[in-house]
Amino acid sequence: MLIHPWDAPRTDTEWQQWLATHDFGQLAVNGLPGEPPHVQPLHFTYEATHGTHGRVLGHLARPNPVWHALEADPTVLLSVVDDYVYVPGPWQAAPDIPAEHGVPTSFYAAVQLRCTARIVDDPEEKADILNRQVGHFQPEGGSARAAVGEAPYGRMLSGIRALSLEVTDVRAKFKYASHKPDEVQDRIAAGLAERQGPRDAAARAHQARRRET
Repeated sequence: MLIHPWDAPRTDTEWQQWLATHDFGQLAVNGLPGEPPHVQPLHFTYEATHGTHGRVLGHLARPNPVWHALEADPTVLLSVVDDYVYVPGPWQAAPDIPAEHGVPTSFYAAVQLRCTARIVDDPEEKADILNRQVGHFQPEGGSARAAVGEAPYGRMLSGIRALSLEVTDVRAKFKYASHKPDEVQDRIAAGLAERQGPRDAAARAHQARRRET
């Protein structure tokens, strides 16, 4: 992923706060020799830890074919992309050129976490990871806790394997025309506000926030 200086996060807090509310991504795992990479959609929980890039927790069904690839090579990439919109060319036109000469582009936020994967088969640790995930996605409660040997989820633990991913590197990008002249940014913001597409409000909020900082 190409990251221009003007698209880079201002601080680690910027991508961490965004990731806290974007917890579904694609886990890319190197394929076995002669095979393409495995790309697994994944609900995950990101936990920031002091002095490191943090860790990611998740789980998948035991029959998933990704396990053999993970056992062969634990280096993985978790990719999360959202708040993306198409920006028409006329919105992007510089003040001194005709509107029809403007170059269309995409806006988006993206975080890529390079990780070292550890497969978790210990029942107690699997139950702890499941409870951490439920606590993140379902803070209102309402579900029983997973516990080894206890109903209702204890008997299901053998059907899954859990993942603890140590984050070793982070690449993040917030592509929202931060390098464009104010006149162009104002035009883009007005266009997003008028269009009111599915992700236009989020894109406009990113653009405004990054202009302020």
